[in-house]
Amino acid sequence: MNNLFARLAVFTLLTTRVFSAENEWRLTRDFSSCAIERPVSLVMPPDGTQRLFLVQQRGKILILPKDRHAAQTTVFLDISDRKLAENEFEEGLISLAFHPKFKENGRFFVCYAQQNPKINRISELKVLPSDAGKADMGTERVLLEIPRPFWNHNSGNMLFGPDGMLYLSVGDGGKGDDAARLAQNLFLLNGKVLRIDVDTRTGRRPYGIPTDNPFVKTDGASGEIWTWGMRNPWGLAFDHSSGLLWCADVGQEQREEINILVKGGNYGWSFREGTVPFIRRPEAPPADVKFVEPIHDYDRSQGTSITGGLVYRSSKFPELQQSYVYGDWGTGRIWALKTEGTPPKLVSNIQLTAPADPKADFVKPTAFCEDEGQEILVLDWNGGIFRLEK
Repeated sequence: MNNLFARLAVFTLLTTRVFSAENEWRLTRDFSSCAIERPVSLVMPPDGTQRLFLVQQRGKILILPKDRHAAQTTVFLDISDRKLAENEFEEGLISLAFHPKFKENGRFFVCYAQQNPKINRISELKVLPSDAGKADMGTERVLLEIPRPFWNHNSGNMLFGPDGMLYLSVGDGGKGDDAARLAQNLFLLNGKVLRIDVDTRTGRRPYGIPTDNPFVKTDGASGEIWTWGMRNPWGLAFDHSSGLLWCADVGQEQREEINILVKGGNYGWSFREGTVPFIRRPEAPPADVKFVEPIHDYDRSQGTSITGGLVYRSSKFPELQQSYVYGDWGTGRIWALKTEGTPPKLVSNIQLTAPADPKADFVKPTAFCEDEGQEILVLDWNGGIFRLEK
């Protein structure tokens, strides 16, 4: 009997792994029986099935079981044989986006960082005609390949907006200091958020460039660019109610920042990091350049690698209504940020959770996602999915 109680105690510890702050918010393990490895995104297709598709960095997309206590997952896509990841972080299969008419056309899109050669690849695929739970790898059509000089800062978060366009974040090319000076270069796609039309074509491109993109008519600029001056955007999210596009951008050594993206906005990297001048770029920006201020940033005492979140719109926790919930991969902290007005202004930023012991194992959030009830699920780099609860 004592052995039984001991096993139950260990099971409880492994399946809850709760970290709570003084305001009694906590993270509780979900899908605890599923084998999960390096999760980076969780997406629900717009087909009414309420299936949850889990993207794993090393190349697999799994469909999670309806029963959250079940262990059986279904492999939807597997490109792990392409050996996408050579280092620990920021590589491999990064994101998944379903076409708004996925139910009718079976089309979906993936972004993955390939190492040889060093490129970010965005591909379109379809499901098997006989099985909407399996990707048809024979249908892969490459839409865009973006070269990078170094292995990291791949970003690659991707989603469809309420306008039906595909939005894609691209890192600055890697290494440090924006070494290749790409983020402020409008000719190249690195260090930007792009906006493309997957249902049309412009010239010989396998996708369309929307005519209302900000730099379509700018000489020497790429028409795909929606915003620029980004370092390593990690977490794009549209607020379902307001239509605002939120974006977290990982800093280098001074600040982590959260931006609300506006058409044509320049967010400052690498002339500045967050709200302060970047210490390793001494030259001043051009006099005619205007930077968009982040809605919020924080210093290294709070975190070292921001993970973008989402605006909470469910009813289970009224105190979180209209809050942008986000976290930090490096410290495990999670906050709820509130704004008001048009344009939005910061009202409050409340810490919800933090590891009880920052030197011990803790949840390292890679993404904040919605389940079928619009409740928040937090993906953990260590391998796991957690619910945000009180």
